Amino acid sequence: MPLFGRYRLDTLFRLIVKELYSIKADPVMLVLVVYAFTIAIYLVSTGVTTEIKNLPVAVVDEDRSTLSRQIADAISPPLFKPAVQLTAPQVDPAMNAGTYVFVVQIPPNFQADLTAAKPATILVEVDATAMAQAGNGSAYLQQVISNEVETFLQGRLGAAAPDIDFVMRTRFNPNLDPVWFSAVMQVMNNIALLTLILSGAALIREREHGTVEHLLVMPVTPGEITLSKIIANGMVIVVAAGISLIVVVHWMLGVPMLGSLGLFLFGTAIYTLSIASLGILLGTFATSMGQFGLLAIPTLVVLMLLSGGMTPMESMPAWLQYTMKTISPSPHFVSFAQSVLYRGAGLSVVWPQLLTFLALGVVYYAISLYRFRTVLLKG
Repeated sequence: MPLFGRYRLDTLFRLIVKELYSIKADPVMLVLVVYAFTIAIYLVSTGVTTEIKNLPVAVVDEDRSTLSRQIADAISPPLFKPAVQLTAPQVDPAMNAGTYVFVVQIPPNFQADLTAAKPATILVEVDATAMAQAGNGSAYLQQVISNEVETFLQGRLGAAAPDIDFVMRTRFNPNLDPVWFSAVMQVMNNIALLTLILSGAALIREREHGTVEHLLVMPVTPGEITLSKIIANGMVIVVAAGISLIVVVHWMLGVPMLGSLGLFLFGTAIYTLSIASLGILLGTFATSMGQFGLLAIPTLVVLMLLSGGMTPMESMPAWLQYTMKTISPSPHFVSFAQSVLYRGAGLSVVWPQLLTFLALGVVYYAISLYRFRTVLLKG
């Protein structure tokens, strides 16, 4: 028997229709798909951010000078809330209560020491429990204080400001809006999540109900059974992803799509082949939905966290980059999606990524089909 078995288009079409009816008959799964590609996309894009905005700051001004007041006034929205004046004994209770992310302590004679060219120190206490905001906020706060000190010294000592023409051009996301990034990334994550769950659950549901054995006594092959599940569930995900990109990402969140939506959906269809095959493969190792969930969760964590979307691939160890690009289609899909949707790339640019996750999909499908046949023979 050939590796991929025998396929008849009419039989495959009927099995695909059967799978679509099975999905339609599962209201919980339908609600999950709708939620994941609408409400979840909007909430994650607008509510989850590491952007620096309205961070609470307190100032302990023991100098009471012109410069110390200028520094306190410079700490202002939108990056920070207006600075609140504290006394030294109030610092520890406020930090312990988590009231402020930063406390700037300006020592006595700070302005006098700077004017006299003596060493001067400002202490900034940071609540690093919110690590990303604390790290980025520290850099912004240091820049604010440095600018005020430099401006003060230039005005007091008469030093001329350096003539620097600094021009920055930001491409593909001119305002550095995090919504543009998080919305598209959430769509990609949900494609992987739901494709894996839908395809694996379809197989587990057949095994729990005993209908796989019924199918096998009919004139259908294991290849037709598995491929119909992959195509049917992939169709649902591709349609849901396309609607989500147009309605939620583009219309509601205002994220522009520079590239071809058709090309993106074509790539998504190929990507779902890989992930759905992986879902079928996991389903052959599980005998219940609970077991499948235990297998799917760590798999999804790896697919999402190490895809290069949440953290750059270049930040990972070289061996891990090589491993993920060899065994996982997700890094290639992330690169493909970002090139098409953000940079407006065409097929001539992204065809290597398409071929890569198509090849991985064929490999995963061959393995899942082999496992499916093995399980049926044992059962």
